Amino acid sequence: MILPTATYRAPDFVGAADELRLDLVVASEEPHALGDLMGERFLVIDCADVGAAADAIVELADRVPLDAIVAADDQGVVVAAVAAERLGLPHNPPAAARATRDKAVMRGLLAAANVPQPRFEVLEGADPAGISIGFPCVVKPLTLSGSRGVIRADDPASLERAVARVRAIQAEAGEGIEAPLLVEEYLPGIEVVVEGLVGPDGVEVLAIFDKPEPMEGPFFEETILVTPSRLGPPMEDEITSVVRRAVEALGVSFGPVHAEVRVEGDRVGVIEIAARSIGGLCSRALRFGLLGTSLEHLLLRAALGMPPRAMRRESRASGVMMLPIPAEGVLRRVGWQGAAMEVPGITALEITVPIGQRVRPLPEGDRYLGFLFAAGDDPDDVAAALREAHGLLQIVIEP
Repeated sequence: MILPTATYRAPDFVGAADELRLDLVVASEEPHALGDLMGERFLVIDCADVGAAADAIVELADRVPLDAIVAADDQGVVVAAVAAERLGLPHNPPAAARATRDKAVMRGLLAAANVPQPRFEVLEGADPAGISIGFPCVVKPLTLSGSRGVIRADDPASLERAVARVRAIQAEAGEGIEAPLLVEEYLPGIEVVVEGLVGPDGVEVLAIFDKPEPMEGPFFEETILVTPSRLGPPMEDEITSVVRRAVEALGVSFGPVHAEVRVEGDRVGVIEIAARSIGGLCSRALRFGLLGTSLEHLLLRAALGMPPRAMRRESRASGVMMLPIPAEGVLRRVGWQGAAMEVPGITALEITVPIGQRVRPLPEGDRYLGFLFAAGDDPDDVAAALREAHGLLQIVIEP
């Protein structure tokens, strides 16, 4: 498992490995307490240096034989593909993994395959005056994820401001202030998330989440995700078809996929395809089969070529709210958590930012305050419960 130090997902993947009685080997970019416990089965790597990281994994495999390599988050997908290819393990083609990590490459491959998506241009310089996409448009960094640095512009002046702001965010993230940007057409409509698993027969869709809150900008912070989708079978079939075409166009052939799609009327447009599963703690909103199997459990079984468990999602509606950070400052308190948990339908609440830590909202920020979960008989009821519980929380941030 490639588990970045900052990932939310380590406990769920480690728990799934324990359920399957696997001998887990962890690679991360920093030493930490887990390494003290695991000894030789813990490896420090730099995912930004793909060649060196793959070398380290291949060298480790001489001492600790590996059967699969799984990346928890975006940072590790290219390293996992390169190392698994060198070891002869099941993997995505490294070129496909790289395409999911570079929005300009992804857009070019989707365009070549005539997959519906926004019109786009790559901005190489500092002056956006030559951009001909029109307005509104969306400015994006090429390699950041989680809506970080994604800003809508409605006119030339706001485009110029957006470009300057995104370049500063890129520089802070270590991408370089002059790194190219993507400027793409703003697609109106609702946004959905597709979780899938790619195997020999193509993409098997595990769940489709609606985003019931408006995603209109100027920033695109995700909040509520609810499944099953209220769009209905005809549109869900069209979404699935478009996602499958996109995955094939990128060359992704193994493991999880996470797709963001916009829908307006009968028009479907691909916003993004990632070669990993849903981020944060959002996978906890998904359970499969009669035993309530976790998504991480399914992913590890698939990576190891184990016989698949039933992959039909549980029948009840479920959802998660990624708690937004309302202001920049130091988190001092999250009050009324007990009251939020008493809202009918709420099943769990986890605050993931420690008290006393500095926080920033999007588009500069890269984390959520925490995650709130709900379940019920109807997706609308689940979304309403999440909104009500969030409204009760008292979030105190000192400037």
